[in-house]
Amino acid sequence: MNIDRMKKLLQQALPPVDAEAEPGRDLWPAMKRRLDEKSAAQGAYFNWAWFDGALAAGLVGLVVLFPASIPVFLYYL
Repeated sequence: MNIDRMKKLLQQALPPVDAEAEPGRDLWPAMKRRLDEKSAAQGAYFNWAWFDGALAAGLVGLVVLFPASIPVFLYYL
């Protein structure tokens, strides 16, 4: 009895999904415009945060101190 009631409530809450449901318009031009606006607002091609520079410096430091680690780093690239 509870299962039938739950099934009825779910059917009322969720409309049936049309098999050929598609968006009303093409979404790619809007997404491309947003990406272009975001990249133009940032200005530089590489916009690094301070921790990105710290990680790069740490990696260079490890390679200088431990040259045998170069194959390991290349493996994980």
